[in-house]
Amino acid sequence: MRRAYLALFGANVVYATSYVVARVTLDAVPPPTLAILRLVIGALVLAPLARPRPSDPALSRDDRRAIAWMGILGFAAAYAFSNWGIASSTATNAALLIVVEPVSLMLMSPLVLGERLTRREGVGAALAIAGTVLVVVNGIPGVTAALAPHWRGDSLLVLAGVAYASYSMFGRRVLAGHAATGVTLRSLLWGAATLLPLALAEWATGARAVWTATAIAGTLYLSVVITALGYLVWNWALRLVPAPKAAIFLNVQPIVGALLGAALLDGPLTVFTIVGGMGIVTGLAVAFGRGAG
Repeated sequence: MRRAYLALFGANVVYATSYVVARVTLDAVPPPTLAILRLVIGALVLAPLARPRPSDPALSRDDRRAIAWMGILGFAAAYAFSNWGIASSTATNAALLIVVEPVSLMLMSPLVLGERLTRREGVGAALAIAGTVLVVVNGIPGVTAALAPHWRGDSLLVLAGVAYASYSMFGRRVLAGHAATGVTLRSLLWGAATLLPLALAEWATGARAVWTATAIAGTLYLSVVITALGYLVWNWALRLVPAPKAAIFLNVQPIVGALLGAALLDGPLTVFTIVGGMGIVTGLAVAFGRGAG
């Protein structure tokens, strides 16, 4: 189990690098184009690794349906809601979807999967989420920081967080009986197929990528490291770790992303970033320290 915990922690540290890379890449590659390229290239990377073996159990109709929803909601809808939400809201509010995803997993897992956190894990999760809010809002909402009332965009961002969470919700049961590589590949293909009309519509408006060396490197990094390998590691660990426990590790992303932003993009590094980061680390230590179930 500790290997799975380390995999979840490492995967979310790697996921956090995507914010810096995506910010640079999106200067040259339009959002829907970048999104579908990530899915298509990620699928091409995983395809040679996902050849079925004779001993692998066949996917049932319910399994196939769940994988389809992983791609449709967890990839295509999540990307679309994120892009539309950011256009109508702010970058600060968009960062809150990192909190919506673990909260959604924790709230829905008891109802959908019958998986609950223990009291100790719940305390750790609360500390981690509180630390995450401090980092992404850069203050205390309503006290030291005010969130602008972009309710339309914010509503879409909340839907994006729920859509991201649905990927793990649908995947949890399928991954319990099937190899992570094949499930990940199929979900990528479903996501790409669903995003194709949006990418074509963007192309029809005249939006085009400018393929500089930075754009190519960023697209390949996001496609191979984040989308293909990152989701493969996440899905492997999700076979072993209940969804609400895995959700706690998502709170690692904003603190690592904030530190990278400060180091590479001259982003702000404030006392709230530091205090929030300490809250996240403390929450993980409480939830997964020695003696935790």
